[in-house]
Amino acid sequence: MLDSHCHWNDEALYPIRKDVYRRALEAGVTSFLVVGWDAPSSQKAIEIAHEFPSVYAAVGIHPENLEGCDEDDLETIRRLSFDPKVVAIGEIGLDYHWFSEEAIRQKQKEWFIRQIDLANERGLPLSIHARDAANDTYEILSHHLPKAGAVLHCYSGSPEMLERFLPLGLFFGFDGPITYRNALTPKAAVVSCPLDRILTETDCPYLAPVPYRGEQNESCHIVGILKAMASLKGISPSEMEKRVADNFANLFHVKP
Repeated sequence: MLDSHCHWNDEALYPIRKDVYRRALEAGVTSFLVVGWDAPSSQKAIEIAHEFPSVYAAVGIHPENLEGCDEDDLETIRRLSFDPKVVAIGEIGLDYHWFSEEAIRQKQKEWFIRQIDLANERGLPLSIHARDAANDTYEILSHHLPKAGAVLHCYSGSPEMLERFLPLGLFFGFDGPITYRNALTPKAAVVSCPLDRILTETDCPYLAPVPYRGEQNESCHIVGILKAMASLKGISPSEMEKRVADNFANLFHVKP
């Protein structure tokens, strides 16, 4: 099993990362992608990736963290992307949930495109954050296609929107919300998602699945997410595990 999007570089998990890693291994989760959200967290993701086997890093600037960003920050991400443990550019994208001002949204679009261009330059896939911004995310990706692929992390859009994204070659990451009783849209999206495009992730320390909802999330909770995903798809957990492992390897070009 694997966690294709986690934040062990978050202040809640960084001090206990060795315990988080140990508990994940004990649960059978053996591969991890630690994802940055700005230059310092991206550097920390790389440092963590070098601490443990089968742990990789993604580097990028999240749309919520663009205030004050300049060319030096983008150059830092470019420099970090050459580390051998870096397998993706991320977490990048659009977040309209917290930002309604047009000027801020325009800046998000510009930085999203610039980081897509960086990923294409480097031959790396993307880890994309798209909150309340599905249409603009689609438009940008349609005109700036990620040449090495991408995953829509923590996919929360509709099954219909998922169908629109599929021709772009995207993968879709699903998290704890697919275990929530009233989270009908994420469940429906899992059902609609082809098995060769689906990934498991925790987004820890956030979005803990049932029965840990409301608690601090960890990578070991992938087990429950994978079982819920398998149930929704009508296949065995072992078959789902194999499919997700293949998808992880195909997108990030590493052995899970």
